[in-house]
Amino acid sequence: MVWGARDKTAMIVTTTPAVEGRRITAYHGVVVGEAILGANVFRDIFAGITDIIGGRSGAYEKSLNEARTTALQELEDRAREAGGNAVVGVDLDYEVINNMLMVSASGTAVTLE
Repeated sequence: MVWGARDKTAMIVTTTPAVEGRRITAYHGVVVGEAILGANVFRDIFAGITDIIGGRSGAYEKSLNEARTTALQELEDRAREAGGNAVVGVDLDYEVINNMLMVSASGTAVTLE
């Protein structure tokens, strides 16, 4: 997936260990991006319970999408700071800590040919 929304230079961010047709020329280490949804997110989501249709909550999905996007954007920013132009082996994790939801994205920053 290509993010690059805040920078004119698009960065490849992928869950695969390589990018087909491109050679990895340098590894810059593991990079991580995180986003935490505050304690009120669950109260706010359940307050909008009328938004649930067919077992899905649009408000909850929107919050998760925003957190995931933020975590991936931070991941991309950190990879760029490390000197990379791509991130491979990306893993997304979701954790609940003290009524807060944390989305974490990690991967390896690399330079592609």
